[in-house]
Amino acid sequence: MQSTDLGNKESGKIWLRKPSPATRDGIIVNIIHNTSDYHPKVLRFLNVAFDDSGDSLIAGDHQGNIYVFDLYGNRFNLVQRTAQACTALAFNLRRKSEFLVALADYSIKCFDTVTKELVSWMRGHDSSVFSISVHASGKYAITTSSDTAQLWDLDTFQRKRKLNIRQSVGIQKVFFLPLSNTIISCFKDNSIFAWECDTLFCKYQLPAPPESSSISYKVFAVTRDGRILAAGGKSNHLHLWCLEATQLFRIIQMPTKVRAIRHLEFLPDSFDAGSNQVLGVLSQDGIMRFVNIQTCKLLFEIGSLDEGISFSVISPHGRYIASIMENGSLNIYSVQALTQEINKPPPPLVKVIENFPKNKQSSVGLKMKVTSGRVQQPAKSRESKIQTRLLKQDPTGYFESKENELSDGLNKKRLQILLKGYGEYPTKYRMFIWRSLLQLPENHTAFSSLIDKGTHLAFLNLQKKYPIKSRKLLRVLQRTLSALAHWSAIFSDTPYLPLLAFPFVKLFQNNQLICFEVIATLIINWCQHWFEYFPNPPINILSMIENVLAFHDKELLQHFVNHDITSQLYAWPLLETLFSEVLTREEWLKLFDNVFSNHPSFLLMTVVAYNICSRAPLLNCKLKDDFEYFFHHRNNLDISVVIREVYHLMETTPTDIHPNSMLDAFVALTKGQYPVFNQYPKFIVDYQTQERERIRNDELDYLRERQTVEGMQAEVDQQRAEDESWYQKQELLCKAEETRRAMLLQEEEKMIQQRQRLAAVKRELKMKEIHLQDAARRRFLKLQQDQQEMELRRLDDEIGRKNLTRNQEAVAKEMQKDADAYRRKVDLEENMFHKLIETDQTQIQQTQKWKEAEEKEFYLRSEKKAAARSDASRKWFLNQEISAAVEHAKNPYNKEAPKFPNEEVASGCLLRTSQLDDISEMDPSAHISLNRRTTDWDTTGQDLIKKVRHLRQRLTAQARHRCQTPGLLAT
Repeated sequence: MQSTDLGNKESGKIWLRKPSPATRDGIIVNIIHNTSDYHPKVLRFLNVAFDDSGDSLIAGDHQGNIYVFDLYGNRFNLVQRTAQACTALAFNLRRKSEFLVALADYSIKCFDTVTKELVSWMRGHDSSVFSISVHASGKYAITTSSDTAQLWDLDTFQRKRKLNIRQSVGIQKVFFLPLSNTIISCFKDNSIFAWECDTLFCKYQLPAPPESSSISYKVFAVTRDGRILAAGGKSNHLHLWCLEATQLFRIIQMPTKVRAIRHLEFLPDSFDAGSNQVLGVLSQDGIMRFVNIQTCKLLFEIGSLDEGISFSVISPHGRYIASIMENGSLNIYSVQALTQEINKPPPPLVKVIENFPKNKQSSVGLKMKVTSGRVQQPAKSRESKIQTRLLKQDPTGYFESKENELSDGLNKKRLQILLKGYGEYPTKYRMFIWRSLLQLPENHTAFSSLIDKGTHLAFLNLQKKYPIKSRKLLRVLQRTLSALAHWSAIFSDTPYLPLLAFPFVKLFQNNQLICFEVIATLIINWCQHWFEYFPNPPINILSMIENVLAFHDKELLQHFVNHDITSQLYAWPLLETLFSEVLTREEWLKLFDNVFSNHPSFLLMTVVAYNICSRAPLLNCKLKDDFEYFFHHRNNLDISVVIREVYHLMETTPTDIHPNSMLDAFVALTKGQYPVFNQYPKFIVDYQTQERERIRNDELDYLRERQTVEGMQAEVDQQRAEDESWYQKQELLCKAEETRRAMLLQEEEKMIQQRQRLAAVKRELKMKEIHLQDAARRRFLKLQQDQQEMELRRLDDEIGRKNLTRNQEAVAKEMQKDADAYRRKVDLEENMFHKLIETDQTQIQQTQKWKEAEEKEFYLRSEKKAAARSDASRKWFLNQEISAAVEHAKNPYNKEAPKFPNEEVASGCLLRTSQLDDISEMDPSAHISLNRRTTDWDTTGQDLIKKVRHLRQRLTAQARHRCQTPGLLAT
């Protein structure tokens, strides 16, 4: 068998040389994981799962390291470190490189073995997930915990459905049937349902098993074709259900050594078309037995009592078996090697005739039957192993040889020779040798009857006196002590029984039957006469030890006597704890290899030898506390030296004081039923039992009275509490009522204040409204008044304009008449003048030129004056008009109408007329020129008046627009 230590390596080879598994055990390789840190330790594998090909598997340890083992390529790789223990694995997903792992934090994660990355993280469970079942298509997965099962879609990693149940029922397992669309749900009340995966429609329910073979189902397995369901539990019975007919068609009873079934797994075969015939059954003893469910024959088995299996899975093609051992390692088995003997071709058909020998004593125990078929050879299983040996007839040593012969083919003398040579038995075979030396009967039925009686009253509160950290160890210790107390009443009152039994309980905690029988055998043989002075220590046994010590080391005994140290201090602590307080585990095992291989007096001699070998430190002790400390703690002492001293004392001690002569030889437990143990003063035990019963009854009466008083007190307290609660409620109600009344008063005051404020606000708003209405009315009246005034001013302006126009027309007409008269006059005068010129042209030519020059000069001066006066008048008129227009624009509502300069215009017109007359009198031609200029001035003045009027109209329109617009009016 090859062994591989993963260590701190992340990848490497699984085996270094080509594996050649032996037919005996079929192990290809044993894989362990030891850390090489400062404190080396073994990392235990917890779960393992194969992929669909069956050539690769994944395994996770309790620290969250997940490895992939490629059995075809002989490689392993560390693919993930989750930093927490994995509770379930699945490696048969649709994407071949992905796997599911359930972790200790109740979550499920999906990782990729190639990229080593997290694919998805699924949450939803409130307790540990112990099973992951993947649909044949790889699309769906069911995760199961004790309180729920959940259906997941592996394409989206979303939860599709959730199975909720009552907490009192509990779920055992929910899984897919292979190659089908059916879900099987198994509950703790033995009910089994089948559901359609898509619709979750209940297809059928299996009926209840018969009462004669009713067991509590714990584990399940289904054949590859999904037709047969195997179920087992805490029994050696297996139930086989036909799922097509929904009925129980077979019950298989396993060997008597099987008391409980921990795991079931069908062994696939390439030629059975999925109707698997071989079922692997892992029992409580750590052995996985493979049986044919049709012939009910045991084919082969893996594991042993020393190297038990805790969990196993079989590859889909049935070539490999991966088993997690109880020591935390991982074993890979070859199914071909395990089934090599079974699959051998049959021998030729022969007939065998057996001749019976005359001497029956020399006949061999294995007999061949006369058959017409092939020669049948019984399978050489461990349960039916027979060893024959040809011995010489020696009459003197015949009985001694029979006494030294042990079960399973061992010989006590040879074991003693081996023990003296090596000092101890091999660790691998120690438990097997002990069971052979003690000749344990393994009475399963008798032990089960003791266990079924439950926890003894004496050990109900064992954890208070012995607070053991491991709950499992405490539970096993409690069950073992209770079984011993039910076996014999003395053990319920033995105060040191837990100290005596604890090392064996710790050693055999996975096999309680062996543990009980080892302790019972020890008590019957090595604890002889211990209970004769009960409840005191065994004075007779201690006297034997003191006599032997006095013979071999008087000085040490005298030292004990001088310091008042009795055998109850230097011998009894070692006996009642079986040296477990003063020795390490390895030293203790080595010592009891020798104790179980020798006479029961060997244990008493060991006490003497321990004192003699420790004489140097003991002689230095002076205080009683030092002696007590010495015999209750480990000391620097070589156990091999002590054992050699024991053998020396066994040989050199005189017969009269030798315990060998006072103790009986070894007697094994009887098969079927355990012997009656009554080697104790029965009247004392009975008296103590009666006293204890009386005290218990008194305590029960006291407890009942106390319970009654407490009940009455509780009722009084409850009544008082209810009264106080009622009074408190009343006080609270009164306070609440007062508070609410105060709140109502405050609210009423607030309402009154609010109403007053509201009335004041209403009054203010009313006053503001009245003021606004009054202001609006006044503004409206003023606007109407302004509009009327503006209309009056407009009418005045219109009347003024019309009067001015009439005046101008009248002036123009008068000037036209004057001009016509003047022209007629001028024409007349010109005629007269021409005539005068003709008559007196020559005379007055010079005079006329002179006058003409003077007239021209005068005319020019007059024209300049008239022009200047006319310009000044025009400027003044224009300034007056502009000032009036600007003042009107600034104050459009001024009641005083602007004064139109009619008088000035009229005076200007008169001035121009008089000037025109003067000019016309002086010179007719000048009158014509002045008349022309006056006409031009009238035209220019009219244009100027039109522009001024237009400007006044624009300013008036703007003012009216402002009056009509409230915003502009406010501005």
